Amino acid sequence: MTAPLTPPHQPSPQDPAAWPPPYPSAASHADDAPVDVATEVRQGVVVLLAVTLAGVVLGLLWLWLAPRVPLISDGKAVFLKETEGEGAVGADGTFTLLALGFGALSAAVVFWCHRYGGIAVVVGLALGGLLGSLLGWGVGTLLGPTHDVVAHARAVGEGVVFDAPLELHAHGAVLAWPVAAMIVHVGLTALFGPRDPSPEWDVTPPRP
Repeated sequence: MTAPLTPPHQPSPQDPAAWPPPYPSAASHADDAPVDVATEVRQGVVVLLAVTLAGVVLGLLWLWLAPRVPLISDGKAVFLKETEGEGAVGADGTFTLLALGFGALSAAVVFWCHRYGGIAVVVGLALGGLLGSLLGWGVGTLLGPTHDVVAHARAVGEGVVFDAPLELHAHGAVLAWPVAAMIVHVGLTALFGPRDPSPEWDVTPPRP
């Protein structure tokens, strides 16, 4: 007489009604392993540098698209050629719109490349957006018309119209890039980001 291969109090592995294993296998979560800290920090630094360098493009576009403020000299003083012109406001608005666009674009690219990135990637995106705005501001004003208005007026001569320096009067516009980047990144993460699998509850009654 031989002993049964399966004890009577335990279901057979071939039994379709057998209980599932109490814990998922390690192989099923191999792809969900979190990124190590060193890799996450390295990704954050790369994002920070890439987003910051994009500020050069922001500055060049701002210099190209911003409306000019015409000035004229009578030989003694420098005046606005158009006293009711809105060039200064237009320059601020152009910078803000460009910064918002760069924020949305950089957030989409970062989310696409680092969908599973952690807090370091988000911090790199926000800080890079702020530094990129400051860099774009500097590039635009540096490559634009000279800030020595008196010397420029003397160089062009009396009665000759010339452009005023490109300036950003609304300093809060430098926050447009990081704010837009954070809003877009959070939205993309909420819509398309990875989600933890919901637990599956087995409601099969225990076998006697």
